[in-house]
Amino acid sequence: MPSFPAPIYVCGATASGKTAHALRLAEEHDGEIVNADAFQLFRRIEIISAAPSEQEKSLFPHHLFGVLEPGEHCDAGRYCEMVAPVISELQARGKTPIIVGGSGLYLKFLTHGPSPLPKGDEVLRTKLDARTTEDLLEELETLDPVEAAQVNRGNKRYVSRSLEICLLTGGKVSELRDGWELKTRELDQNLTGYWLVREREELHRRIALRTHQMLDEGAIEEVEKLDGIGGNWEKAIGVKEIRRYLGGEISRDECEELIVFATRQYAKRQETWFRRERWLQRMEL
Repeated sequence: MPSFPAPIYVCGATASGKTAHALRLAEEHDGEIVNADAFQLFRRIEIISAAPSEQEKSLFPHHLFGVLEPGEHCDAGRYCEMVAPVISELQARGKTPIIVGGSGLYLKFLTHGPSPLPKGDEVLRTKLDARTTEDLLEELETLDPVEAAQVNRGNKRYVSRSLEICLLTGGKVSELRDGWELKTRELDQNLTGYWLVREREELHRRIALRTHQMLDEGAIEEVEKLDGIGGNWEKAIGVKEIRRYLGGEISRDECEELIVFATRQYAKRQETWFRRERWLQRMEL
């Protein structure tokens, strides 16, 4: 059977330098760049989403950048449907897919598939919330004694969620988690990925510099032109702050400070996510 080049994943916090590293890997492995950033999928927000520049995209072919209209909806499931044929086509041509992005859930769906645990059910959750923790634990002990023994019994939310999963699936949450963990470990062994890490002060400096450049180079105009068009793009960091600036609520400097702060918080959440992904090789920059 023919051997296809395996994808290489480049992950990391915003402003950590993923694009530059992905370009180096593309040169080393005869690869092409594939987007795994939720906001860089959308056109007309290239600046605020920190999409690769035209010069960077001219170095190697780039895929799934600016392919959706701002008003379109996209989630991890749709992303996987979009990216799967791209990866297959690259591999069929003997090219290494260099998959780069900081959207942890999108990457997780792509590498490991969706979690077997069901989404929350609002009606059921309301009923469970009305019960006491002791009552929830008693039923959980009946349905799944293993989970009842290991769940944080002092945290009602955790207890409620465990019982919710049992009731929704008709099975045991402990068994579902054990099966998912086993599958995850097996998949981890065949994945190649890098988690780019920078010193906190350096990352903060890069975030501040990029934010300043973003505002100078047209991010404000991007948001202004798209005002009134809803969709996922509105969740991009900077949109809310720029709208406040455009509405006269805050100054340009205050807008910049708020975006820097929000980006730092997001970077921290990204680092927490990638730290849990055992298959990623930590790369200090």
